[in-house]
Amino acid sequence: MKILVAYASKYGATQGIAERIGDVLRRRGLEADVVRCKDVDDATEYDAYVVGSAAYMFRWRKDARKFVRRNQDVLVSHPVWLFSSGPVGTDKLDAKGHDVLAGAEPKEFAEFEAAISPRGMQVFFGAFQLEKLRGVDRMAKWAPAEAMPVGDFRDWAAIEAWAGSIADELGAPAGRA
Repeated sequence: MKILVAYASKYGATQGIAERIGDVLRRRGLEADVVRCKDVDDATEYDAYVVGSAAYMFRWRKDARKFVRRNQDVLVSHPVWLFSSGPVGTDKLDAKGHDVLAGAEPKEFAEFEAAISPRGMQVFFGAFQLEKLRGVDRMAKWAPAEAMPVGDFRDWAAIEAWAGSIADELGAPAGRA
């Protein structure tokens, strides 16, 4: 079975998540290509899809949005999973006691759930590293640390477990997750 893991990443954190998902799928005996959304020429050659994007202000990056909309006819007829990365920090709950990951779902999840019926949608913690910022994003350096914690907050165990659940659903043989 051939799986496309397509992603849109601004500074590399989401790319890292996509690569880890691809690694887990391959270790489970599946063929997985990890490709930037904007670099996918022909999405029709795959049996299943995992599509992810960094989210900024509750929106997926443009390349990921375009990819899903452009390939909607293909995606709706295949197994699809969506993921997003974005919130940073270590707190699982916000000040009001709400789940941080659930509260960070991008607006596109609702649209794409109706349009392509993905089998799963997941938000993961991301990373925020000042030294990688460029352009207008460099202004974020002046934000207080409480507003935007600096560091890599990706939960690799959660990412690998989610990727393993995808492999399970696709009938991959048990293996190292």
